[in-house]
Amino acid sequence: MKAEPQKDHHWLQQLVGEWTYEGEADCGPDQQRMKFSGTESVRSLGGIWIVGESQSKAPDGSPATMIITLGFDPLKQRYTGTWIGSMMMHMWIYDGELDASGRVLTLSSEGPSMTGDGSMAMYQDIIEIVSPDHRILRSRAPGADGKLVEFMESHYRRKA
Repeated sequence: MKAEPQKDHHWLQQLVGEWTYEGEADCGPDQQRMKFSGTESVRSLGGIWIVGESQSKAPDGSPATMIITLGFDPLKQRYTGTWIGSMMMHMWIYDGELDASGRVLTLSSEGPSMTGDGSMAMYQDIIEIVSPDHRILRSRAPGADGKLVEFMESHYRRKA
């Protein structure tokens, strides 16, 4: 059985390549935003999936590796994937959709609450294509009122 890439799979192929990124994230109330940077290498798996591996530093300065997989499920008409990082035990399972402009992919996932109380919460990672060589990743988490609030933004630029 051979899977043939469809239009939605082709959208993912624009993420393929070598990237550098810089970003900022909220670290909590009354704390300065944390700045970070790193590299990401994204490859295609049969034109159906993309697999990306990022290298950065954790807040304590130790090396951090993150891996993302993304694909499109034609039966569900939804984007799907995973995200794991060397700094945490949780595997994030993505469920997402592309907006009407075709530039913004919103991926929802459930993960450990930032409150540290052991509960789970819903999060979003949002990939926006700015140009073929620039994309933005924004992450949202539940705020005090339960509504999603952006806590992280990273700008990815294709290596020359």
